[in-house]
Amino acid sequence: MLDIMENITLLPSGCLFSQDVTYFCPFIGAMRGTVTVTNYRLFFKSFVLDMPLGVVSRVEKIGSASNRGDVSYGIVCKDMRNLRFAHKQMEDTLRKSIFEVLMKFAFPVSNGLQIFSFEYGQVFPENGWKVYDTLSEYKRQGIPNESWRITKVNDHYELCDTYPSTLVVPVNIPDEELKRVAAFRAKGRIPVLSWIHPETQATVTRCSQPMVGVNGKRSKEDEKYLQAIMDANAQSHKLFIFDARPSVNAAANKMKGGGYESEDAYQNAELVFLDIHNIHVMRESLRKLKDVVYPNIEDSHWLSNLESTHWLEHIKLILAGALRIADKVESGKTSVVVHCSDGWDRTAQLTSLAMLMLDGYYRTIRGFEVLLEKEWLSFGHRFQLRIGHGDKNHTDADRSPVFIQFIDCVWQLTRQFPAAFEFNEYFLVTILDHLYSCLFGTFLCNSEQQRLKERTVSLWSYINSQMEEFTNPLYVNYSNHVLFPVVSLRHLELWVGYYIRWNPRMRPQEPVHQRYKELLAKRAELQKRVDELQRDVTNRSASSSSERPGSPTRSITPVQTFV
Repeated sequence: MLDIMENITLLPSGCLFSQDVTYFCPFIGAMRGTVTVTNYRLFFKSFVLDMPLGVVSRVEKIGSASNRGDVSYGIVCKDMRNLRFAHKQMEDTLRKSIFEVLMKFAFPVSNGLQIFSFEYGQVFPENGWKVYDTLSEYKRQGIPNESWRITKVNDHYELCDTYPSTLVVPVNIPDEELKRVAAFRAKGRIPVLSWIHPETQATVTRCSQPMVGVNGKRSKEDEKYLQAIMDANAQSHKLFIFDARPSVNAAANKMKGGGYESEDAYQNAELVFLDIHNIHVMRESLRKLKDVVYPNIEDSHWLSNLESTHWLEHIKLILAGALRIADKVESGKTSVVVHCSDGWDRTAQLTSLAMLMLDGYYRTIRGFEVLLEKEWLSFGHRFQLRIGHGDKNHTDADRSPVFIQFIDCVWQLTRQFPAAFEFNEYFLVTILDHLYSCLFGTFLCNSEQQRLKERTVSLWSYINSQMEEFTNPLYVNYSNHVLFPVVSLRHLELWVGYYIRWNPRMRPQEPVHQRYKELLAKRAELQKRVDELQRDVTNRSASSSSERPGSPTRSITPVQTFV
């Protein structure tokens, strides 16, 4: 027992340090090293392995490892990897101690503790919580105008506790009517404006399902409200309602009091179902994908195994739905209403992707941060429930990779339009890493009302302090260009740089973002040389002109360089 304790060093907050631990690497094999478990991370060295405890889904005692005489524990992670460590059998007490510390700090919510982000106090040059200002973003879009107004009816979250405090609604609908519309929409999530076309005034609005039930209940206030949305766009006398769900699922929701809009009740409205499956189907699809890609890939059955997960099919349906929305707004000059059941999962995927296609601002680094703050965080995507921050209940039916699918879709767009996005792949991977890490407060909680910005650090504070790390050197700022991606399965790929990044055989020898940095530096060097040459030519031209007073002036065409 004394020998065991000699190998344990207590760190602050009861953390542990243990030597002579075996890590069973699925790619290299067993290796001995030192494990350190703090209240934020697990670190293993000789082979460098550094893992935030926020990514832990569950910890399992495995017991004796037969002929080795070891006792071990496994860690199942949310980021597509599993880890296994072992101690010698005589050190079972040590293993239990580390197991207990892991359970304590990986699942602070289940143990009545604070998530680590509330203890993290790093100061950055910029306050990332100020990236998104609601009124400034709507002003950028030209709101308020003669058709749309800003309302504070939800200032204290009394109309809808999962919506932001500031909402944009049709100008001719008073606040009292908004309350009656809220009574007819699931969770009170009324149709509100997300984006308006700067030229045609066609809009993207989002909401939850109408509460029609099996008896086909109607609401004259809701019908008037959607008519007002259509009337706000003089370019079209039609309104498209995009329901993210399969029609069968939407119909089944009538049994629970929900449902969908009847085209008889909503004049000049066309209802379109987008066939995107629910959170449970997506959770199972990701589980199957993890089985296929980790730890080893079965090369001979790779394509059939990947197909069996249906992951790329789901990505296709989400992208196809967003494309239909963007096309109706841009090409059809028609306003759209988007919803699923509650309006905080598939709805967020669709509106944010459509806005990414329609508006080049959201394809910049800061614009993308604003998009996430607006469409995901302020409009109440349930990050706490979907990710399960600090909660040991890994079988919770509310867990689902909704946000991961969205980021995957964004990555697919960057593959098809490599010069259209200011950010690189490393930016997207970093966002997903900190979706789980619990280092920052950005992805905590389920709504704007719950989020305690002043007590945590924003992820954007970190990212915006080193923008060069996340910048795409191929970026060309064509802000008015609308993206119309090809959403055929033939043009979609599995995101190897995220899902299979832990496999050293699948990683490039050199990190892609490092190559990006080198390209940026090279471009800056070349641009500096071009500027010097232009100044030299200009000086020579001026000198020549002064020596020959009668000679005509030559114009210099600026030289452009592209990486």
